[in-house]
Amino acid sequence: MSYISKIELDDANLPPPTPEIEQERKVAIFDLLEENSFSLPERDDRPVPSGPYRLDLSIRDKRLVFDVMTEAEEQVGEFHLSLGPFRQVVKDYFQICASYFEAVKTLPPSQIETIDMARRGIHNEGANVLIERLEGKADVDHDTARRLFTLICVLHFGG
Repeated sequence: MSYISKIELDDANLPPPTPEIEQERKVAIFDLLEENSFSLPERDDRPVPSGPYRLDLSIRDKRLVFDVMTEAEEQVGEFHLSLGPFRQVVKDYFQICASYFEAVKTLPPSQIETIDMARRGIHNEGANVLIERLEGKADVDHDTARRLFTLICVLHFGG
């Protein structure tokens, strides 16, 4: 029962995403809701309600905000992460994605595959940063962190 059953991105004050960014968002949300692992550790010997959880992601005051609720919308946690540790990897990810989207239009499959491997490597790096930043706040597996990192990039795109 330790998983995310619903996720919302607060992108109301952000510019509209490009079609590519919107597609990345849709795929990440779909994949995340299909399979993920997300749990909250106990704090101060207080039991934490088990999932499934609802997660609202936003950027407020230049911080990444995770607002975690039960399915009944009872808040069970909120934590704010500095965006600083994500800036370079998000920038690298957007650059490699732009190269990938261009390559798909014109380059042969072997060159596209090389760019895609680099994109996956940067994506993994972003997931590792997220796992590290969530330590003590939430436990996620690598695949969940990858999908959440994609959504952080979507929020970063507008912020």
